[in-house]
Amino acid sequence: MPAGDSAGNDVGGIRDFSDSGADSGVFDVVLGGYEAVYEALPNASMFNRLWRENAYGGKFPIGFAHIGFLTAAEAQRMLALLDLGAGNVVVDVACGAGGPGLWVIQQSGATLIGVDPATAGVAAARERARRVGLEERARFVEGTFERTGLSPGTADAVMTIEAFQYAPDKRAALGEFFRILKPNGRLAIICFEVDPAKVDGVPVLGADPIADYTPSLEAAGFTIDVCEETPGWADRVYPTFEAVIAANEALRAEMGDRAAEGVLSEAQVTVALRPYRRRVLMVARRLS
Repeated sequence: MPAGDSAGNDVGGIRDFSDSGADSGVFDVVLGGYEAVYEALPNASMFNRLWRENAYGGKFPIGFAHIGFLTAAEAQRMLALLDLGAGNVVVDVACGAGGPGLWVIQQSGATLIGVDPATAGVAAARERARRVGLEERARFVEGTFERTGLSPGTADAVMTIEAFQYAPDKRAALGEFFRILKPNGRLAIICFEVDPAKVDGVPVLGADPIADYTPSLEAAGFTIDVCEETPGWADRVYPTFEAVIAANEALRAEMGDRAAEGVLSEAQVTVALRPYRRRVLMVARRLS
């Protein structure tokens, strides 16, 4: 997987992610959907408005808007727990178009390395950094949870927002986070705990479902400082996905079938199965 700005192992001009920790095509399924979504977002005004209004009440700063459920209050809580300042380096894994990570460095004075497997996501993040005037303190590279391509001890903090439940090998991912953190560095994860019984045989979510992340964090060598359920998450997550399903035809017309299908498939699985036990904020430290 990548180092710096390289895009993975090139085989005949095609990026080869075969050694990236993917299992049973999970990586390719997620990557293909999000490539299409990020390509469509700049011209998807209806989808962007629908998502902002339902997922976080339009209360996240518009310049850093995102397609997750992170609220401004949650971001402030995470930022306080990470205790970042000027001169610190934060790595945002599965950064997508870069909104939350760029907000973190705007607020803290830190520098950012964003890592995402989607070429279109990385391109969108670079453009956003330029647009909000943070390009001198942010760089974005292609990589995965299990293979960021970064050097050991790169980061004072690692963050990942609402993507870790999709990691196909969470043990390997946590090992990678530990590797790229400096001693005493902090890890912040906001993600969903998945009920294994509800996703047995389900693509993506069923690949490595975790109902409680704390044993995995401890087994990876982390000391857990905080593990708390985020308030009111279900009141936003399910209505957001229901609104996406209701807008099916309009989204296909606006985004194209491939991008709309990437959003709709996640929405349909989530609404039909209700696979999540909790949505949690976890902060842990690498002590040595």
